[in-house]
Amino acid sequence: MTSDLPVVVIGAGPVGLAAAAHLAERGLPFLVLESGDHPATAVRAWGHVRLFSPWRFTIDPAAARLLEHAGWVRPDDDILPTGAQLAADYLQPLADLPELKPHVRYRARVAAVTRLGLDRVRSLGRDNTPYLIRLTDGDDILAQAVIDASGTWGTPNVLGASGIPAHGETAAAGFIESALPDVLGRDRERFAGKHTLVVGAGHSAATTLLALAELAGQHPGTTVSWAIRPTSPARTYGGAAADALPARGALGSRLREHVDNGTITLLTGFSIDRLTTDANTVTLADGDRSITVDRIVSATGFRPDHTITGELRLDLDPILGSTRALAPLIDPNEHSCGTVPPHGVDELTHPEPGYYAIGVKSYGRAPTFLLATGYEQARSVAAALAGDWDAARDVQLDLPETGVCNSNPVEGDDIIAAEGGCCGSAPAAPVQLIALGDRPADGQAGPCC
Repeated sequence: MTSDLPVVVIGAGPVGLAAAAHLAERGLPFLVLESGDHPATAVRAWGHVRLFSPWRFTIDPAAARLLEHAGWVRPDDDILPTGAQLAADYLQPLADLPELKPHVRYRARVAAVTRLGLDRVRSLGRDNTPYLIRLTDGDDILAQAVIDASGTWGTPNVLGASGIPAHGETAAAGFIESALPDVLGRDRERFAGKHTLVVGAGHSAATTLLALAELAGQHPGTTVSWAIRPTSPARTYGGAAADALPARGALGSRLREHVDNGTITLLTGFSIDRLTTDANTVTLADGDRSITVDRIVSATGFRPDHTITGELRLDLDPILGSTRALAPLIDPNEHSCGTVPPHGVDELTHPEPGYYAIGVKSYGRAPTFLLATGYEQARSVAAALAGDWDAARDVQLDLPETGVCNSNPVEGDDIIAAEGGCCGSAPAAPVQLIALGDRPADGQAGPCC
């Protein structure tokens, strides 16, 4: 009853467009719904950031086949792209291919996903009933299946240590920056000569801290502080030379140097419970401890928003918000980016047949996502939707090790699950990164790797 309807893909970011490429190769009808004016809206928001994984880890194989057939010249696999380059040199050309372009709809924000004529309680005939996707403009679209690659960029975590906004956090919003501001570029004036506190223990926090440290060397009076909930920054510093991605290892090494030489002041074990403001400054408190600054960068990670699927039957892990089957494979208490086992359609399946969340949204609150993982998810799900279950279950994933995971835990270090991610990156043009050697490197992020 639904086979003539399209597979609707929500989101035209790297993983959503990869899903479209695999569906196109499979000959399945599809429609990509993108809320922005162009593909890779979230990626463009952090376009100034250089990924720490090279091109070889950021290009989906099916997308590459379609692009190369159209005459696209693949970038050097060993070069580290910026977010802007990822969007301009790969994702925009992919979205503009004749196999995809007619099936990508922009300025199409999804308000809800449900079954036509059925709420979550109704069971009779459910499996053969089309999906109904309602847009915020009131338009309704029917689909045979839904691949949700909408990501988590629009739903960052709060500063409050208890998972809810700290007292006064909402009122202090004017002092708070979201993750990955362009400190050395368009946002420079907001930070130059100011005291900025970066909150978070992931790679997005590290990226911003390195940029602020560089700004402090250029502009007198610029002060940098860093607050983390763990009692040690060791996991943020990472695996150094043991990291299979040299740039990711160098990120932590450079951060450690700035902390050791006093350019960055580190506050460990700092759990924010209250913010108070005056005309020009904001004070963050953890019980009797407090710090007063001019600006705050909240790099505390992201969380999925399942609001649009409230009428679907989803079986979500109560801790991470991923599927229950996927949760133990990505648990940040046990895994780093590079130790996540291969997984595909079976681990992504919900009780609602035909609905799959892929990409960083599939990971819930786990910060261990890499783009290569999302591409393999897209391939597996597209194969399953085409009925090729042998291919769908032949899941293969080769991820670079971080050098830090639970197999070599750091004494006294707390888990940083909610504070950052392995998908962070580095400022777009630091000489230290470019000059690392013959293998520059990357990794949806902060946003995605």
